Parts: sequence; structure tokens; C-alpha cells
Amino acid sequence: MTFRGQERLWFLGLFLLGVGWLHDSAYAQAAQGQADAEGLRIPCSQILKMSSTQWIAYWGEKTKSDGEPSVIARASTAYGKCYDTRTDGLAASLARSGKGPSKAARADFAQFEAALRDFMTKALADTGQSGDLQKNAYAALYEKQFRLEFYRAYEPKITPPSNRRQSASDARSSAPEKNTRSEPSETSSSSAASSASTDADEMTKAKNRFGELLGALPDDKLHQLHAAFGEVIGLHTLSDRMRMALYRYTIFLLEPGPEQNSYPPPF
Repeated sequence: MTFRGQERLWFLGLFLLGVGWLHDSAYAQAAQGQADAEGLRIPCSQILKMSSTQWIAYWGEKTKSDGEPSVIARASTAYGKCYDTRTDGLAASLARSGKGPSKAARADFAQFEAALRDFMTKALADTGQSGDLQKNAYAALYEKQFRLEFYRAYEPKITPPSNRRQSASDARSSAPEKNTRSEPSETSSSSAASSASTDADEMTKAKNRFGELLGALPDDKLHQLHAAFGEVIGLHTLSDRMRMALYRYTIFLLEPGPEQNSYPPPF
């Protein structure tokens, strides 16, 4: 190779190193995340310590524009970017560890998310809220909970070392003697039954409220939304936790205003 050829390779190597550094720098900056509240720059780690309503109130106070729909929309967008950054970080971490969802699971969730967004659009239109800037901002923000919940289901459940040692010690000390049989306590059984009953009651209430809201719509809109909801809940495997969150979210979409919200914000 001639000297000129070596020189070209050297410059090409420097160029590629520079591109790589810029890419890594941009990725690191995006991962850290921050929201620009009209000159107010706060790290996402600080923003996510607040609930979405606390952050929106904080934004309004600092920008002296509390309560304006356009301001609420900008504040919720800023919160949503931080929420997405956290979810993206979890997804990347699971992918690196090899413990994340399979390609098929990700594809199924993408279909679920697309169907949910279609329902959101139709629900806001059929209830006359398409032009409500504030409602649309909250709807887009709260929809982000499902992607985070999807990835959280794949997080490894790690017991702290001290707890593991304590659990092992407890297991040894409470191990039954040979030829004896351990029976579950009545207290633990009744507690589990009570918890299951409460969850079932909450789900029943949510389903009933959802049915009431659909039933109040004209028949054509009712049938349209019922079909759209079937695409969301009928074609995908959902945990009880995700299913409950889904009913609460769809109820939020269908209810006409904050004074009639059946449930508090999800985050």
C-alpha cells in the first residue's frame, strides 16, 4: 500500500471514530433526558419523582400560566418524553440481558397498542372531545402506561440477599418434623380469598361503568366503539393488572370531564 493510501485510511479511521463519538454522546444525552419548560430545564429523574398532575401544576406555576389548556398540553408532552425515556431504558436493559420479550411478544404488543390508539381516537370523537386539547393531551400521556407495564412484566424478580437469608432461616426453623403434615393457616387462606374477592369486585365495577358509558351513546357509535374495544381486549393475552388498567383508561376516555372521573390518574 502506498503512503497516500495509508494516509487516506488513517483519515477515514479518524472520521469514523468521530461519528461514533457523536452517536454515543447523543444517545447518552437522550438517555439522561430533561424537559425544557420554556427555559426551565429539569432532569427527567426529578420530573418522574412527581406525579403527572404535580408536574403539570409545577410547570404552570413556574411559567405563570397555570390552567391554560395549551400549557397543560405542553407540560404533559414534556412529562411523556421523560416517561418514554424511562421505558426505553428498561427495554434496552432487558434486551442486553437477554431477558426481554420475544419478537413475537413485541409484535403482539404493537398490535395491541395500535388497536388501543384507534379506540382512543374513536372514543374522543364519538364523545365530542376531539377538539378538547387538554383531554387529548392527558389521553396521549396516560396511554404510555401500557408500554411500561408490558416491559415491567419481564423484569427479573430479585430478592435482596438479606431477605433471602432470612427466608432460608425461616424455612428451616418452620420446617415440619418428619412424618408430620403442615396445614395452611386459616388467616393466610382468608386473607388471600379476601384479596381475590376485592380484585374481582373492582373489575366488576369497572366493567359495569364501561358498559354504562357505552350504553349512553347512540347505537351507531356504541357499535363502533364496542367493535374497536374488541380489537383491543379480545385478541391479546393480558394480565389481570393490565386488563384493569385498560378498563380504567377506556373509562377515562369516555367520561365527559374531570369532574366526573371515576378513577385518579394512573401516574
